[in-house]
Amino acid sequence: MPLTIEEVEHIAWLARLGLSEQEKARMAEQLSGMLDHFQTLNELDTENVSPTSHPLPLTNVMRADEPGEPLDHEALLANGPQRDDQHFIVPRIVEE
Repeated sequence: MPLTIEEVEHIAWLARLGLSEQEKARMAEQLSGMLDHFQTLNELDTENVSPTSHPLPLTNVMRADEPGEPLDHEALLANGPQRDDQHFIVPRIVEE
């Protein structure tokens, strides 16, 4: 299914692309090749194939949210470079 230069120009206009004459000719050839591949896919018998949005089944990989013992506060604060009693000290990022 070969595309014409006019069709390529229209596609380029929709995509807001400025193409040279050489690029238009190359795009016509490449896009025509892609459409030929899609035509080959249209010839496949998919009568008994159910539509899918993903080729593999999706599963949630997150663990169950179960309550547990709280983390040690002192051990957590030990990871920071500076602290003030029960808080981390961080540089100010909001200008006044």
